[in-house]
Amino acid sequence: MIGLVKKIFGTSDEREIKRLTRRVDEINGLEPEIQKLSDEQLQAKTAEFKSRVEQGETLDQLLPEAFAVVREASKRVMNMRHYDVQLIGGMVLHEGKIAEMKTGEGKTLVSTLPTYLNALEGKGVHVVTVNEYLAARDAEEMGQLHNFLGLTVGLNQSGMNPEQKREAYACDITYGTNNEFGFDYLRDNMVLYKENKVQRPLYFAVVDEVDSNLIDEARTPLIISGQAQRSTDLYFVAARFVKMLKEEEHFLVDEKVKGITLTDEGASRIEKAFKIDNLYDAEHIILNHHLQNALRAEYIMKRDVDYVVSEGEIIIVDEFTGRMMQGRRYSDGLHQAIEAKEGLKVQNESMTLATITLQNYFRMYEKLSGMTGTAKTEEEEFKRIYGMEVVVIPTNRPIAREDLPDMIYKTEAAKYRAAVDEIVERHKTGQPILVGTTSIEKSEMISELLRRKGVRHTVLNAKQHEREADIVLNAGQKGAVTIATNMAGRGTDIKLGEGVHEIGGLHILGTERHESRRIDNQLRGRAGRQGDPGSSQFFLSLQDELMRRFGSDNISSMMDRLGMEEDTPIESRMVSRAIESAQKRVEGNNFDVRRVVLQYDDVMNQQRSVIYKQRNEVLESEDLHEIVVNMILSHVDRVLESFCPESQVPEEWDLEGLVEHAQSTFLVEGALAVDDIRGLEEVAEIRAKFETAIEQLYEEREELMGPESMREFEKVILLRAVDSKWLDHIDAMDHLRQGIHLRAYAQTDPLREYQFEGFEMFNEMIAQIEEEVATLMLKTEVRPEVTLQRQVIAEGKAVNTDEEESKTVRRDGEKVGRNEPCPCGSGKKFKNCHGE
Repeated sequence: MIGLVKKIFGTSDEREIKRLTRRVDEINGLEPEIQKLSDEQLQAKTAEFKSRVEQGETLDQLLPEAFAVVREASKRVMNMRHYDVQLIGGMVLHEGKIAEMKTGEGKTLVSTLPTYLNALEGKGVHVVTVNEYLAARDAEEMGQLHNFLGLTVGLNQSGMNPEQKREAYACDITYGTNNEFGFDYLRDNMVLYKENKVQRPLYFAVVDEVDSNLIDEARTPLIISGQAQRSTDLYFVAARFVKMLKEEEHFLVDEKVKGITLTDEGASRIEKAFKIDNLYDAEHIILNHHLQNALRAEYIMKRDVDYVVSEGEIIIVDEFTGRMMQGRRYSDGLHQAIEAKEGLKVQNESMTLATITLQNYFRMYEKLSGMTGTAKTEEEEFKRIYGMEVVVIPTNRPIAREDLPDMIYKTEAAKYRAAVDEIVERHKTGQPILVGTTSIEKSEMISELLRRKGVRHTVLNAKQHEREADIVLNAGQKGAVTIATNMAGRGTDIKLGEGVHEIGGLHILGTERHESRRIDNQLRGRAGRQGDPGSSQFFLSLQDELMRRFGSDNISSMMDRLGMEEDTPIESRMVSRAIESAQKRVEGNNFDVRRVVLQYDDVMNQQRSVIYKQRNEVLESEDLHEIVVNMILSHVDRVLESFCPESQVPEEWDLEGLVEHAQSTFLVEGALAVDDIRGLEEVAEIRAKFETAIEQLYEEREELMGPESMREFEKVILLRAVDSKWLDHIDAMDHLRQGIHLRAYAQTDPLREYQFEGFEMFNEMIAQIEEEVATLMLKTEVRPEVTLQRQVIAEGKAVNTDEEESKTVRRDGEKVGRNEPCPCGSGKKFKNCHGE
C-alpha cells in the first residue's frame, strides 16, 4: 500500500525537490541580468537588499535575487558557480531543515547562500563546524565571497580573549565549533557586567556535519568547572586493589552497556581488605564510588581506544570520529581513576559551575539548519528533538561507486590477513586505498602488518591529527595507501590524482562495522565524489565487537557445521542484513541514551532559563530598587508563615521569636520591637509594620551611600546571591541525578522523581536567594571602597570570566582566608558570610 502511494504521489523528498526546482528556474532566469552588472553594481546589491528588508520585504521574497547575486559573486571571486542542486540545498537550509548531500557535492559552498540571505537581517549568522581547522578554513575561503559582497566575517576560536570574541560575534557571519559557541553562551551567563558578554541573541545557525554535531556529541553535556579540593590518595589505593580482583569471581562485565557490577564474593573481598562491615552503608559511599570507578577504568576503559596518554595526560578519544578531545574530561571521578590506573598525577576533581547539553543550546536559536552526507537514518531523532526535517538532495552527477558485498571471516586474525592481502594486490595496480578502522590500536596494528609486507602507507588517527589535511589531500594519489580511524578526513574532500580514474578510482576498505550505519556510510562516501569512479568493501569477522555483542554464535556454529576453514570467507546477504539489524538496535539504544540525557537536562533547562533570564534583567536594569524590595518582602512572608501561621490564633503566635529572628537575619537592632506588633490580629497588619521598617532602613542606606552607589550595590548583592545559590543548586542537582536511578528499585519512575524533587529544590534555592538578598541589603556594613567592586563582593562564588580559560573557571583576585573578616564589611568571619 505504502509502495503504491509513493508510486502515485512520489516520496516526500521528491515532492520537496519538485517544489524547490521551480524556484531554481526563477534564480536561473535572473542569471543573464545579474551577469551584466559591474563589480560595484553587484556589491551595491547588499545595501539594496538590507534596505528592502528594513522596509518590510521578507527574506523569502528576496531569495531568488539574493541567491543569483551570491552565485555570480562566487564565480567572480572563487571561480566556482553553484550547481542547481546546490541552490536547492541552500533553500532547504534557509527553511530550517537538514540538507543531506553526498560527499564531494560542495556543502561548504552551499552554506554561502543561506548565510548571505539571513545575514541581511543584521542579527548575526553562525556557521558551526566539527573542528577549528575547518572553521578557520571555511571562514577564510568563503569569507572572500562574503567580504566581496560587503558582509563582515568573524572566526570564533578557543584561546581568544573576550574582546576578540566580541568582535567575532559582532560580524554578520561567524564561523566556529559547536563547543565554542556553547561555552561562550555559558560564560556569558556568568559575567558580572553586561559589557563583558560576547554573544548576541541566538538567531540563525547552519550546522555543518549536523549528525556529528547534534547527534554523536549530544550525549556529552558542555560543562564549565572549577576545582574541588579533595584527596587523591584513594584513587591510587583503589587502582592498585582492583588489579587483584578476578572477572566472574569478583565482578561481572556487561559488554553491551559497558557496565560492571560486583559479585557478593567481590563485595566480601573488599570488606575484608578495608576492614569494614558493609560496603553499601552510607558511610562507605565514597570508598564504593572510588572502587566502582577503578573497576571501570581497569576493565572497561581501554588505552588507545577510549583514551590516549599524551605528555602525562589522559586525552579522551571521540568514539565516533577518532579525534582527540583536548580539554574534555570524564566526569564523576572516572578521569582521575584512569589517571591513577596509568600511574599519572591525579588532577583534582572538579565542581560544575555551569552546564548545558548541545541539544538545549542549539534549540535556543530562532532558526536552525544543518547539512551532512548522512542524516536520513536519524531523521526521527532530528524531528523529535530539534523539529528539523531531512531532505535528501540529488547528486549533481550519478554516483559511480561500486559497493562490494561484505567479506566475513571466522576469526579476527583471518580477517586482517585477508584485508592486508587485498591491499597488497590493489596496491600493485597503483589504485589508491583508504583503510577504515574503528580505533587507534587497530590502525597501528594494520600499519605494522603492511610494514612487514613492504607497503608504504600513511596513518591518520588522533595521534596525527595535526597533519590531517595534508594526509587527506594526498590520499587520492596513485599508489597511496592511507589507514584512517573514523575521523577519515571528515569535511575534507579526497581528490583523485592523475591516472587514478583509469584504474578504478579510490578504493575504500573497511575493517570493521561501526555501531552506527552513518559512520560506515561516511567512510564509503569518501569514494565516488562528483561522479568519480570508486569502490568500497568491508572485511568483517565473527570476533568483531559489534558481531560479538549481537549474536555471532549462530553464524559461527553454522560455519563449523559446514566445515569452513578459518581463512574461507562467506559472502552472505543474510549475514549483512543481520549486521544492519544489530546496528539499528544499537542506534536505537544510543537514541534512548541521548533522549534520557535530554529529558534530565530539560528539568535543569527550565531552571537555567529562569535564572539566566533573572540574571540578564539584573545586568540590563538601571534601577533594581523595586525588585530587591519585593524579594525582601517575599522572604518576610515566609518568615511570617513560620512564626504566625494562619492555622493558629493570634495569641499562639511567637512574636518574640519573630522579632528575634528578623533582627538576627535581616533587620538591624531597634528597627522593629515586639511592642510594635503586639495586639495586631491580622498577618497583613504585621507585614505592613515590617514593610515600613524595611523602607525606612532602605532610605537611610540610600541617603548614606548616594543613589548611584546604591543602584550599583543592589546589583552586587543580587548577582552575589543568585550566583552563589545557583552554583550550590547545580551541584545538588548533579548529586541527585547520579543517585536517582536507585528509585527504580522502589517501583517509582526516576525521571518523575527527579522532576518533582528538582522543582522542590529549585523553590528552596529561590527562597535562599531572597533570604540572602534581605540579609545583605539591610545588614551589610557598607564601605565606600568596595561598593562599586562587584568582584570583591561576589568573591564567594561568582566568577570573573574575563580572565578564565575556555573550560575551567578560576577564581580571580586575592584569596580571602576563611577566618579573616569578610570583605563585604559585615563584621562576620568570611566562612560565616560570603565564604559559606
